Order: sequence, then structure tokens, then C-alpha cells
Amino acid sequence: MKVITAVKRVVDYNVKVRVKSDRSGVDIDNVKMSMNPFDEIAVEAATRLKEANVAAEIVAVSCGTTQSQETLRTALAIGADRAVLVDTDAELQPLAVAKLLKAVVEKEQPQLVILGKQAIDHDAGQTGQMLAALLEWPQATFASDIQIEGDWATVTREVDGGLEVISLKLPAIITTDLRLNEPRYVTLPNIMKAKKKPLDVVTADALGIDPSPRLKTLRVEEPVGRKSGMMVPDVATLIDKLQNEAKVI
Repeated sequence: MKVITAVKRVVDYNVKVRVKSDRSGVDIDNVKMSMNPFDEIAVEAATRLKEANVAAEIVAVSCGTTQSQETLRTALAIGADRAVLVDTDAELQPLAVAKLLKAVVEKEQPQLVILGKQAIDHDAGQTGQMLAALLEWPQATFASDIQIEGDWATVTREVDGGLEVISLKLPAIITTDLRLNEPRYVTLPNIMKAKKKPLDVVTADALGIDPSPRLKTLRVEEPVGRKSGMMVPDVATLIDKLQNEAKVI
């Protein structure tokens, strides 16, 4: 079974992001970048399927600029066999990424596609669902457990009321949640081995996809700082402040 896992290059989760002075976006100059944490979980999930002799090949795919090759090399160091970069300078939005991934999937013909449930930069949480719709494949989102048996995948997913277990006929799309696994530490020998693994580069034009954005960001602002709390002497005072000052009741 061939598995495709999609990864994205984002600002490292330990970095405090800052808004540009002209409020046009987030300043990423000289900022540490890394693989989206949810995508790292997806790569780990695919690697464990291969270690269990369920998957035969893992292909890591990323869409973006040339710098995304660093992220793909990390995926190769975790356990992917080869990588594909869809090279584009366009501002990528979920629908465009889904279309690019669809073109790669149609070329590679995998039985399973595993993605992170969302990226920590835009928090859209839409790419996996859009990809499933475009391919007309079954999907399981927010997976906390994945079991593959034959042509069926059994997925335990996180829902508001607890857990839901569903069965999917392969090929299928799965998006990962935090509780699915804990990604392994990437060792130096594996990093060196990753440099020798194949990494192909294709362009969006070669795939016949126009990744131009359909939405325009008008302004980006930092959230308003939270005010410090206060102590009240009794319940009556609390209710009065909630009614007359906070105006929430």
C-alpha cells in the first residue's frame, strides 16, 4: 500500500509571531521555520504503518517555495521514502492546496492520504476535507487512532461528545489529531540518510493548476491584551459588574 502524507512549512510553534508594521501580515523574516506539528504527527502515523508492514511506500508532499524542501527532508528523516515538492510562489489557500494535492494523488495513485487536521499558521482546517471532496473519497477527520485491515481503515476520531469510531473503504483521506501519536526524535544518522533520498520538484503549471488566491487579506492585527482580573466581595457585586460593566448578562 502506498501512503501519501502532506506537510507544510510554518513558523515554529515556539516562536512568538509579530505583525508587520503595515499590518499586511505576519513578519517571518529571520524567523525559525519548521514542519507543521499536526503534519509531523501524520508523517509519524504513516511511518508506523510502514513499520507494521501495512504500508510499502511513503511519499511526502509539500506545496510552496523552494525552502519547503527543508521540511520535506525532515519528513524523509522521520521515515518517508521519497518526496515531492509542488513549487509555487503563490499565496496558497486551502482550496488551491487541495487542488495541487489532488493532481499529485492522481499521478501517484496511493491507497491512503494522511494530513494534519490543520496548520498552526492559518488554522483553517479545510484542506483534508476539500481534498476528499475533489477526489470523491471517504474521509475521517481528527483521528486519534488508525487501524488498517485489508481494504478497510478503522478510525477513532475526536468529537465534541467524546470519541467516534468509523470504518472507511480505501482509498481514503485521514486527518490527524494531537492524540494520535507522539512523533519520534529525528536522529543525525536519519538526517544524513534523508539527504540521499529522492526529492522531485514539479511546478503548479506542470500539474495544470492555477493556485492564485481567491481571498484577500485586508488587515492583520494582534489580539487586544487581556485586562487583569479583580476580586469582588460578594455574589451581588459580581452580578452587578457582569451586568453593568462587562454587559455579558
